[in-house]
Amino acid sequence: MKELQLGIQLEFSFGKVTVYEDYVYVIMDEGVTVHTNFNDVLIAVAETHFAGRNFIYITHRIYSYSIDPTIYLKTAKVKNLKGFIVVSPNKDFKDAQNIEKLFFCKPFALFSTMEEALIHKDIMLLE
Repeated sequence: MKELQLGIQLEFSFGKVTVYEDYVYVIMDEGVTVHTNFNDVLIAVAETHFAGRNFIYITHRIYSYSIDPTIYLKTAKVKNLKGFIVVSPNKDFKDAQNIEKLFFCKPFALFSTMEEALIHKDIMLLE
């Protein structure tokens, strides 16, 4: 079993972001609508914490929230972002994920556990 590292925790109006060595872990707040302006936060995190090294974005969908899928068009432009992983035991997210990944031109995966996501994160970073 892969151990979680200690990360830098950040809080924003839309949720919690934890920065680890090679990934960012995000939990959005209940009822939030994720818009393209949230990319400014991702870009700032990437520039501050991942300068010169690749990383993966992992979102843990614990709460219900809405996503403007066009957000992924800008997210994909973050050069050192190598992939996007959704963690949710809820199988209903599979349909939403299929739509979301149409807007994201990098690896995009869905897993039901964080352990699976962390294993796949390492694979994505090698690709």
